[in-house]
Amino acid sequence: MLHYVGLSHFPQLRFPSFRVKCSSEQVSVSRRKVLEKVDEELTKGDEKAALSIVKDLQGKPGGFRCFGAARQVPQRLYTLDELKLNGIETTSLLSPVDATLGAIERNLQLAAVVGGVSAWNVFGFSPQQVFYLSSGLLFLWTLDAVSFNGGVSSLVLDTTGHTFSQKYHNRVIQHEAGHFLIAYLVGILPRGYTLSSLEALQKEGSLNVQAGTSFVDFEFLEEVNGGKVSATTLNRFSCIALAGVATEYLLYGYAEGGLADINKLDILLRSLGFTQKKADSQVRWSVLNTILILRRHKVARAKLAEAMTAGKSVGSCIETIEDAIDSADI
Repeated sequence: MLHYVGLSHFPQLRFPSFRVKCSSEQVSVSRRKVLEKVDEELTKGDEKAALSIVKDLQGKPGGFRCFGAARQVPQRLYTLDELKLNGIETTSLLSPVDATLGAIERNLQLAAVVGGVSAWNVFGFSPQQVFYLSSGLLFLWTLDAVSFNGGVSSLVLDTTGHTFSQKYHNRVIQHEAGHFLIAYLVGILPRGYTLSSLEALQKEGSLNVQAGTSFVDFEFLEEVNGGKVSATTLNRFSCIALAGVATEYLLYGYAEGGLADINKLDILLRSLGFTQKKADSQVRWSVLNTILILRRHKVARAKLAEAMTAGKSVGSCIETIEDAIDSADI
């Protein structure tokens, strides 16, 4: 396994033993106050100010040691065999099929049919009434598809999944924790997160927003609008895009969610004029790099998932990461 030295390194400082605990507590309190300011700026929508606060203390003792400090593998063309040697089967990772949600959707459709037949028998609907009812339901389905891009259907399906499938509920949380952790470790500040379509509707006020993690990405957008994305920026966002499916793969041996993330990365690479060979190289490096970082910090990811489940703020989630990762293991 190849790594390069972390971006942030400081010499070991020796203090009398009776001062260590006190110093640690002071650092924790000081960082917590700074993170409260970060939360305040994010709440106000001032992303530049929030990012500036974090960058000012990036890599400094008592600051943010882990932000952008992840050790990464050298970038080159990795073969599929090299990925397999690292325990990575790309077919199980890059071809997600949401079997859990698919089964829930089929059960809902079956329940609707059974309910309709039962109502027909119980209430003695005439064929004409059945026709009107069916036409009404078809109209509502079409209205949702056209006006809300299927948002109502997705909301019902996702809410049902979180309510009745613990597997689906846990998978979504771990998926988003993977996005959040990788983003922070490669140097992109998370802006917020939602863990369900219902939560997204409550926060964003839109039916077209699903569970997900958002980031302070104005620098990325400036590069995209300028027609040139730097290799560093592309590497960061490639790893973030694949972090969700990579997390699922590590936990379950395969990925179910994250197809939209992969498609967005594919669209980005195509828009940048990448050939298929160059795109494959970018994706393989990103997969390997992301998997190795997640393996190294599985404890931090698990604690972060707990914090996100509890609805902690972005600042509190960052504090969880910083507290969970030893400076020598970044």
